[in-house]
Amino acid sequence: MRMSEGLPNALRAVAAALETPVILALLLFMAAAVFLLGSLIAELFTERRRLRAKLPELADKLRAPEADIPAVIADSGLLRRQRAALTELTRHASLTPPMREALAMRLVQAERARYENITRVSDLLAKLGPMFGLLGTLIPLGPGIIALGRGDTYTLSLSLLTAFDTTIAGLIAAAAAFVISAVRKKWYSGYMQSLEMVMTCVLEVENEKQV
Repeated sequence: MRMSEGLPNALRAVAAALETPVILALLLFMAAAVFLLGSLIAELFTERRRLRAKLPELADKLRAPEADIPAVIADSGLLRRQRAALTELTRHASLTPPMREALAMRLVQAERARYENITRVSDLLAKLGPMFGLLGTLIPLGPGIIALGRGDTYTLSLSLLTAFDTTIAGLIAAAAAFVISAVRKKWYSGYMQSLEMVMTCVLEVENEKQV
């Protein structure tokens, strides 16, 4: 009988000990969501608004006879990191076509990895927010049910209030992170498509020069 009582008591002690860390984690998640939203707005006004590239016209300029490829890239209207990757590709004119293609693949993969690292934070927050919100909902219900059995409605109301607040905090953080991830993935997908298209065009032009 003592063993059967001891195990539930141990579980209740663990749950009670987790209540404060869970609440702190939810506060941290909400702060992270606000930070991510601010960084998204900053990225919109400092980077994305500078994207002025018109890909068909850019491809025509790159394939024009006697085109100065580095100058065309510099005035392309692409993002700074895209121009840097393309410029890096043109700096190695002595490479053979297979080596140049390998370099292009490495540059593209580096950009893709960077974008994946940026969105990984908001993706993780979108998954953890509801989990911790559920923990914050269930943990206070135990003491609340005990208080209900004792007729202590004040303690019950405090437990329910904590449960509702933690649920809301987790859902808000997760929803904000989900939207931020969706927006950024759409942006970054477009960036990668533009980079790969221009990279392919530059490779064709450089390879034709060696023929």
